[in-house]
Amino acid sequence: MVLLLTLSKKRFFMKWSMRFICLSLLFSVQLLMAQESTKISAFKDGETLKYLVHYGFIDGGYAMLKLTDFEMNGKKYFHAVASGYSTGLADKLFKVRDVYETFVDKETDLPLKAIRNISEDTYKYYDEVLFNRKDNTIISKRKGKVSVPENTMDILSAVYYARNNNFKNIKQGDIITLDTYFDDGMFTLQIRFKGTETIKTEFGKVNCLKFSPVVEPGRIFDTQDDVTIWISNDHNYIPVRIQFDLFVGSVKADLVKFENLKYNFAVSKK
Repeated sequence: MVLLLTLSKKRFFMKWSMRFICLSLLFSVQLLMAQESTKISAFKDGETLKYLVHYGFIDGGYAMLKLTDFEMNGKKYFHAVASGYSTGLADKLFKVRDVYETFVDKETDLPLKAIRNISEDTYKYYDEVLFNRKDNTIISKRKGKVSVPENTMDILSAVYYARNNNFKNIKQGDIITLDTYFDDGMFTLQIRFKGTETIKTEFGKVNCLKFSPVVEPGRIFDTQDDVTIWISNDHNYIPVRIQFDLFVGSVKADLVKFENLKYNFAVSKK
């Protein structure tokens, strides 16, 4: 019975962890977008971020964010790729191979095209979305032509858009309500800024901005504050840790590797 329960928890963990990481990245950066802000350049060509996803002592897999610049028809763009994959025993129990891509105009910070390719055990999902800024529509391979609000982005381009904006006028306890388009539909989410916190990482101590998406209690979460995201409180604004307190235990995604950050990563060894 104990073995069956353990295997069940592992399957549940792998099923939801990669999705939560991508959604949490969106939650945290959407809060940035909702504030009055001053744009800064927070990243550069070649930036790579790698996260270890683990359930207690069980390593479930990795999530990665990679960024490259390119030119097309005389215009400058960047191509961002987010991938999540299971490893080890978790890979045998519930194989995950998720890939998100976005192609962004560097002048406007808005995406031209987005690709989402999901493979989670037997579940498969694939979509390509083209953004038409002239009439505020998208053309999806799954849904066809859909009207959307002005400056609509995909989940991944929103991460980089928001990192190019600085926090201003945000206070502890502030809650922002947002209507978001993701996974073939619109949904409303709320995000609470919980203040700053210094956390221990394998690199040292990192001062972070702390956020908590207000999720719906029930089947997955026990309370509204069971998801927490820590964002580096420097000019990089990179997610350092994401934690999900599920009814089967806590799932964490910790930053374990970074390359080509534009600014020095503010870490204290003390």
